[in-house]
Amino acid sequence: MNATGFEPAPDQDPDPASAPGRIVLLTTSHRVAPGLLSWPAWQALHAADRVLCADGAHPQLPYLREAGIAVDETSPTAEELVGACAGGHTVVVVATGEGEPALTDGLARLAGSGRVQMPELELLPASYDLPGARLLDLVQVMDRIRAECPWSSQQTHEGLAKYGIEEAYELVEAIEEGDRDELREELGDVLLQVVFHSRIAEEDPDAPFSVDDVAGGIVAKLIHRHPHVFGDETASTPEEVKAHWLRTKAIEKQRSSVTEGIPLGQPGLALAAKLASRVRTAGLDVPLPKTEGIGYELLVLAARAEAEGVDPEAALRAAARVYRDAIREVESPHPPDNVKE
Repeated sequence: MNATGFEPAPDQDPDPASAPGRIVLLTTSHRVAPGLLSWPAWQALHAADRVLCADGAHPQLPYLREAGIAVDETSPTAEELVGACAGGHTVVVVATGEGEPALTDGLARLAGSGRVQMPELELLPASYDLPGARLLDLVQVMDRIRAECPWSSQQTHEGLAKYGIEEAYELVEAIEEGDRDELREELGDVLLQVVFHSRIAEEDPDAPFSVDDVAGGIVAKLIHRHPHVFGDETASTPEEVKAHWLRTKAIEKQRSSVTEGIPLGQPGLALAAKLASRVRTAGLDVPLPKTEGIGYELLVLAARAEAEGVDPEAALRAAARVYRDAIREVESPHPPDNVKE
């Protein structure tokens, strides 16, 4: 036995009846509260002959000791760990955040050498990330960036507004192009805007709110507007679902006009289509203006597209891409040296 309290691994176990033992590598998620471990993990910990952890500040240690589990703060080599398992002993290693790569690599090399009888090795996840758990990482990263980055720490809602618009358009483009990798990235960029604005909002002296308030608000809204999912109402078709949504939304907003809540700063075709949609949904009889001019002609086209279930903005973008490709085809033999607006 050496100074670390471990038996070295023998070159070959002289007693063929001696069991090689078992190593359990216990992993936990930092996104789950310490102490909330799976039942198989608690069983393995209580049944182990020894429990080891290289990190004395591991967040799980206070809870393990409170549960009566003795934990040795030590970092054995692969040879020492195999030796500790000799005779059929079970050793549980509470992995650090990095997952103990040096130890597992050492065990792999030792197993490949053929010099020793290796104990059984089990990877036991003691806690799992729940869906959405990575959002906690994003919130933590944003906290640090806001505190330490010279640029991010000075940003305001007003200063970031343009980026929200840009990222939304880039997301739409990724959807229309059908690029899955680009779609995932652009969704992340849009999510960043939400978390960034929420982090800035925490510092407001008069009306602060956090990303939890934002998430809580949308959760409450979704539950309230889906009584056929979370309540007693029923809906078997998309049309019935939409009727539920519009009815609950009307009760919530108590608007005096169907035009309330429509952002006038959105692109013109989308704005015209949204107005036409509100008019049609409300069953109002509002004739289109008969004034001449390109704007009014576009208004008629947008209203017609909406009535036919076509997004006029998407339709125009699709036509514009075809036009772009035609331009490139014409200019490909002689690309312009310089293009001025």
